[in-house]
Amino acid sequence: MNDETIGASPQPNGDREEIARLLPAPADWDLPREQHLRHKDLLMHHIDREQSTRSRPARRLLRPALLAPATALTLAGVLAAGIALHDGARGPAGTSLHDGGRQPAGTASHRAAPDMRPAAALLGRISDAAEDRATPPVRDDQFVYTREKTRGADLTSGKAVLGPLTDRETWLAQEPGPLRKLGLIRENGRTSPINAEFGDTGGTPAGLSRPTYRWLSSLPTDPDELLAHLYAETPQAEARERDQAVFEEIGSLLGRMMPARTAAALYRAAAKIPGVVPDPRAQDAIGRRGLGIARDDVRHGVRTEWVFDTEDYSFLGSRSYLTEDTSYGKAGTLLSSEAELELAVVDEAGRLPADRG
Repeated sequence: MNDETIGASPQPNGDREEIARLLPAPADWDLPREQHLRHKDLLMHHIDREQSTRSRPARRLLRPALLAPATALTLAGVLAAGIALHDGARGPAGTSLHDGGRQPAGTASHRAAPDMRPAAALLGRISDAAEDRATPPVRDDQFVYTREKTRGADLTSGKAVLGPLTDRETWLAQEPGPLRKLGLIRENGRTSPINAEFGDTGGTPAGLSRPTYRWLSSLPTDPDELLAHLYAETPQAEARERDQAVFEEIGSLLGRMMPARTAAALYRAAAKIPGVVPDPRAQDAIGRRGLGIARDDVRHGVRTEWVFDTEDYSFLGSRSYLTEDTSYGKAGTLLSSEAELELAVVDEAGRLPADRG
């Protein structure tokens, strides 16, 4: 297995807009990653809709392959034996947390299914560890700093062409807003402002598209209430499976600065989404292997997985890849991946954490 092809069972092909949604944005950033991808999703959908009326026939979708029972039993045995938990020390504001290693509510389906039990057990342990992990409070006038390695594929040629591993730093403002300037991003040595979400002429307020520490603190901490809230608030998208959309929305919140109780609730809420499974093959963008939580996009043949450290259950990163041979590439072709290296609170955009000078 290498960075370009990941072993996987055949899965359904995806529409171009759904695959493009998973790719990292270009280097010239004007808005945060999740917002950029939503707009890219809408654009690609519009292009494909025009093309489909002329040439593309409707495709029949296939049922996804389930995780092999032996894999589930193996992971369950590991969990039963117990993996040592180490309290991930978190410094005060201005210090690094990780450094170099580490349908509307009421109508959506979000009850645990029998085949989710191994994932629920793992997510329960991840949740317990998150709840015990100390995190610093964040003031509204501060910035959350992240440092990560990212890699993504370019589909403009009609084939998935994997780009190089990229260093990325972001400084996200924590003011409730609405804000016109949301922070800074530094990528490939270039620093640029992050502008308000497209259409927010008065600025973008704190919320699902701009999750500040204060906003995350306001979320319900009961997993059922939190999941119902996320199903209600996650934007609807044509041809998107609702459960997958919410799973990916939760994934976009992982690795952010938030209260321990909020992080714990997010993991327990994710365990209630049908189709969530453990993935023992998981690894992040720099090859760190860990405990994986994954879900297959049934309609578009793409697997999204989260990766956690095997010792302290901290979030390492995520990746997505094709699960069927398509015109873009063979099953296992990597679409995007990231590795979180550092998370901290700083007083000014552009400033590095105190312990790094």
